[in-house]
Amino acid sequence: MAPVSEQLAPQGAGDPAAAAPLPGPPAATVAEPRRENGGQWCPGSGGPAAPGGESGARSRAATEAPGSAGCPGSAAAAAEPPEGGWGWVVMLAAMWCNGAVFGIQNSCGVLFVSMLQLFGGGEDKQLAFKTAWVSSLSMGMVFFCSPIVSIFTDLFGCRKVAVIGAAVGFVGLLSSSFVSTIEPLYFTYGVLFACGCSFAYQPSLVILGHYFKKRLGLVNGIVTAGSSLFTVSLPFLLRVLIDSVGLYNTLRVLCILLFILFLAGFTYKPLVSNAKDKEAGKKGKFRFPPEKKICNFSVFKVLSYRIWAFGIPAALFGYFVPYVHLMKHVKDRFVDSVPEEVLLLCLGITSGVGRLIFGRVADYIPGAKKVYLQVVSFFFIGLMSMMIPLCNVFGGLIAVCLFMGLFDGCFICIMAPIAFELVGAQDVSQAIGFLLGFMSIPMTVGPPIAGLLHDHLGTYDIAFYLAGVPPLIGGAVLCLIPWVHERQKLKERAKPVDGETTEKMLENETTSVSDTTEKPVKEMESGF
Repeated sequence: MAPVSEQLAPQGAGDPAAAAPLPGPPAATVAEPRRENGGQWCPGSGGPAAPGGESGARSRAATEAPGSAGCPGSAAAAAEPPEGGWGWVVMLAAMWCNGAVFGIQNSCGVLFVSMLQLFGGGEDKQLAFKTAWVSSLSMGMVFFCSPIVSIFTDLFGCRKVAVIGAAVGFVGLLSSSFVSTIEPLYFTYGVLFACGCSFAYQPSLVILGHYFKKRLGLVNGIVTAGSSLFTVSLPFLLRVLIDSVGLYNTLRVLCILLFILFLAGFTYKPLVSNAKDKEAGKKGKFRFPPEKKICNFSVFKVLSYRIWAFGIPAALFGYFVPYVHLMKHVKDRFVDSVPEEVLLLCLGITSGVGRLIFGRVADYIPGAKKVYLQVVSFFFIGLMSMMIPLCNVFGGLIAVCLFMGLFDGCFICIMAPIAFELVGAQDVSQAIGFLLGFMSIPMTVGPPIAGLLHDHLGTYDIAFYLAGVPPLIGGAVLCLIPWVHERQKLKERAKPVDGETTEKMLENETTSVSDTTEKPVKEMESGF
C-alpha cells in the first residue's frame, strides 16, 4: 500500500478536474488531512491546496470558500505535518486498528466452522445458510457504514469517532459470547461489532494525513501491513483457543484486541484547531455545516466513476465466499487430515506481497489505465474461485490461495489512486466511502447464497463455480473506464479553449472600437 500514497500527489498535477475547487471534504484518506470537528480549511493559510498547486486554483478556492475570510493566517505553520514525533505513535495505533479489525474479519472461516459445530446439534437443513449470515453481515456492515463514518469524522473528529467505535465494537463482541442460539449473533456480531469496527477503522486512515505528508506512502504501507500480519497469525491462535477454551471464551479473548483499540483511539490527537470551533465550544453551541458539505453527491456526475461504482460491486458477489466457506469445504473434502488454517496463512501473506508489488507497478501506469490492473485481478480471482472444487489434493488448494491472495492485494491497493484519477483529490474521500457502501451489498449476500447451495446440494462445488462468474463480469465492465475517462478529459480540455477563443474575440472587438474612437480625436487634434 505504500506506493499507492506516494503517487497521489504527482497524479493530481495534471488532472484538470482535480485542480478546481469542489464542494466535497478534503481527501484525508489519501494524502491530505481533514479538519476536525466540522471545521473548514483556510484557503491559502496552510490548508490543502489544489493537487497541482496552481495559484489560480488556490485563489479561486479562497474567493469561493465560505467563511474563509475569518481564518487566521497563523494557521499555516500549524497545518504543516510534523513528519514524525507523536505521529509514529499514531501510526502504530492505526496499524493495530487495521490488524485487529480485518484480522478478525478475515479469520471468520475458523469461527464459522466452530459456530456450525456449536449450534448444529439439531437437524437444521439450512444451518450453513443461517451461519454464513453472521460473518457476511459483519463484513458487509464494515463497508456499509463507510459513507456514514466519513460524515461523522468530518463533523466530530477522528479521536471521538474512533474511541466510540472501538467501545461499540467491544460491547458487540463481548455480548456475542453470551448468546445461546445463532439468531442473536446477527445483531451482536453482524451489526453491533461490525459497526463499531467501521467507526474505529476509517479515522485511523484519516488521522495519518495530520502527521505525515512526505512519508505518507511509507506510513500507509506499514499500517496496512497490520492487516496481513493479523490475518496470517490469528487463524492459528483462534484454532488453539477454540480447541482449548471453546468459542465463547475465544470471543472474550478477542475483546482484548478491541480494548487495546479503544485505548489506541485516544492517540489520534488533531494538530490543527479552528478558532470558530473554539468559540462555538465556549458558547456551548454546535452548528452543523451545510447539507452540501456533509454529503457530496457531485462524484456521481462523473460517468467513469459511475461505471466504476457499478463494476466493482458487481464483481464482488463471489469475492467473500472463499473466506467464509473454504474452511468448511476443506473439512468436507479432506476430513480432518490437513491443517486448513494454512490456506488463510497463504491468503494473508500473498495479499500483503501483492499490495506492495502492484502498488509499485501502478506508479508506472498513467491515469485511469490503472483500472486494467483491477481487471486482471478480478479475472484471476474469478478463475481461482472456479478452480477450488477441482483441487483434489491439498497442495493444489495452497497454490490457488497463493494466487488468489496475490491478486486480492492488487485489487485492494489501487482503489485509492483510481478514485483519485476519476474524481480528483477534493472528492476522493467520499467517493471511496460511497464505493465501500455499495460493496457491502454483494459481500453480504454472496456467502449466504453459497451456504444455501451447500445445504441443498450437500457440496460447495457449484457455489465456488458460481462465485467465479461475477468477478469476470465485473472485470469486463471495468474495461470501459479508461476509454470513457479519456473522452471526458478531452471534453474538459475543449471547454477552456472555447472560452479563450471567446475572450480573444471580445478583446479584438474592444481594440477595434477603441481604434475607431481614437481616429476622430487624432484628426481633430491635427486640425487644430
